Amino acid sequence: MDINQRIASKVRALRDEQGLSLDALAERSGVSRSNISLIERAQSSPTAQVLDRLASALGVALASLFDDGEPAHASSPLSHAADQTEWTDPESGYVRRNLSPSASSPLQLVEVRFPAGKRVTLDSGARNVELHQQLWMLEGTMEFTRGEESWRLKAGDCLAMHVDCPIIFCNPGRQTARYLVALTTQLTRKS
Repeated sequence: MDINQRIASKVRALRDEQGLSLDALAERSGVSRSNISLIERAQSSPTAQVLDRLASALGVALASLFDDGEPAHASSPLSHAADQTEWTDPESGYVRRNLSPSASSPLQLVEVRFPAGKRVTLDSGARNVELHQQLWMLEGTMEFTRGEESWRLKAGDCLAMHVDCPIIFCNPGRQTARYLVALTTQLTRKS
């Protein structure tokens, strides 16, 4: 299954699970009904910003939209490099590769290759899960802004942050930056 089909299946399944119409998800996410419909039919390659808005509206982590949908108990604890899913943001060209196997785990690892001079803003609103991530720079330089705080990371630096407000990812350098993201999710209680 290609990545757009995987995203399509996951968004549709989450929307159906929550009993949301296309109109309701469009209203919650700020993504047009027609765009969601195209995404669910795998006829559109959504941007990182659109996927983040959908994930937030569906109350899940962005990373979960790339899951293969296999039941965790049936999944292998091994993820071969050849089987790892890659997705490219059509707007910025950044590439995210899911390193973790589908087996149930509170931790997900993602490798990111971020082109020089590019920038992505994720709204990262409230969700039904609490997200924490650590970013470990492998190559190049990246600037991360979370709310009012900003950091500049170089190879070897590691940043831990709670994902609960807008985050800006920016590569100010002249070479592609590469970093590892370790992401944990924890269900939050609804009030």
